[in-house]
Amino acid sequence: MSSGRYKLMKLLMHGPRVNKNKPQIREAAKKNKWNIVRGDKVQVIGKHPEKGKQGIVSKVIHDLDRVIVEGVNMGPFQIKGDPDRGVKGQILQKERTIHYSKVSLIDPVSGLPTRIYKKYLEDGTKVRVAKKSGAIIPRPAILTQRKKPVSGIITESDTLDEDAWENTYDPNEASRWHIDGVSKRTAEAFAAATGIGNNSATNSSS
Repeated sequence: MSSGRYKLMKLLMHGPRVNKNKPQIREAAKKNKWNIVRGDKVQVIGKHPEKGKQGIVSKVIHDLDRVIVEGVNMGPFQIKGDPDRGVKGQILQKERTIHYSKVSLIDPVSGLPTRIYKKYLEDGTKVRVAKKSGAIIPRPAILTQRKKPVSGIITESDTLDEDAWENTYDPNEASRWHIDGVSKRTAEAFAAATGIGNNSATNSSS
């Protein structure tokens, strides 16, 4: 087996190698609360080449403590060609990840980055509140949608509505199975463990 094929098989079997000793990954493992979620509007802050740019968070990578913002931090992404199919290689622009600490939520009133705090409303709903203006930052509506839409195509492996609603439970059959099967095995196990009722268990088994 060639070295290239061996590396490919190892990658497919064990997945991409991730250095779990990096400080960012260790800190990400400790976090259990995330103020920024998918669909939030954020701005890049701190010492970052894209500082000042705003965009919508398309993905939050919790394991790496990083986010992907639409149209921000673009970088080249190479697509390999396939000469057999006549497909040429291309270099496209794609969003690269940004560390979670380098983005901040946008105040809906001022349009500037802001820190937040959380509070409960009278109806018990927990909301995010901008510290600068006191405005509530609502949760994005995209969170109510599935990432992968449910397919409307019906195949042979799908269960039909009439089969799903068909009543197949027979109480008489279930009670007979319980009496003849479960109770008999329970009595035999109890007799074997305690030595009580061996004669009755033997007679019932015969």
